[in-house]
Amino acid sequence: MGETKRATVFPAATLVLYAEADGPARHLMLERGAGMSFAPGALVFPGGRVDDQDRAFAAQTPELDADDAAARIAAIRETLEEAGLAIGITPGPEPFIIEAWRAKLAVGVKFADLLAEGGYALDLTGLTPFARWCPRLALSRMFDTRFFVARYDGPLDAAEADGGESVKLLWLSAAQALSEANAGRHKLIFPTRRNLERLAAHPSYAAVTAHIAATPGATISPEIKEIDGEKWLVIPAGLGYPVTSGALSEAGS
Repeated sequence: MGETKRATVFPAATLVLYAEADGPARHLMLERGAGMSFAPGALVFPGGRVDDQDRAFAAQTPELDADDAAARIAAIRETLEEAGLAIGITPGPEPFIIEAWRAKLAVGVKFADLLAEGGYALDLTGLTPFARWCPRLALSRMFDTRFFVARYDGPLDAAEADGGESVKLLWLSAAQALSEANAGRHKLIFPTRRNLERLAAHPSYAAVTAHIAATPGATISPEIKEIDGEKWLVIPAGLGYPVTSGALSEAGS
């Protein structure tokens, strides 16, 4: 018998923004392009894979764990690339600078070089770890994803889809996003749905950071279990999630 091929696990990072300037907190969500290999057409938070440049950049911030720092940098970079928002960058760049950076990042210019050339720096402390998800399923590739929460005090209309990975941007409360998905207007994958349910229970930045401080931290690894003859995805209880299971048949919606 041949050896079972082991799945490749890619580190990734996601940023959940809390915009509260004009009322109840809303989060930036992106509709992924229909041609994307991962979660096509789904509504997700901005984010993506941690790359080698993120890890090299993270080496310049020895006060943080290297993997944690690289994930924070990736979350900031991906939010800039996908939505045109400069989170954790000081001083705050002007819109024309952001536009130029997005174009240069798209052709492979290093994020660290762009910041250094303009005299900008990163403040990673504004990102608070919220969750970490890493499935242990029989998939060809999996993502070890760290989720962070951060405030956003800028104008909502400053966000702009990149037209590739993100084809539409929406500012929604967690409750609104769930309602829209339940009505069939948007697609949610299992981790996004579970995280939205958790966020909906803590609809302000002050509430969610207090919740994080009081909740045990652990990597969430969904498992497939058979319940009443049907396969379900299940996550552990006691880690802050009000809903801990969902039918496997509905895991991608």
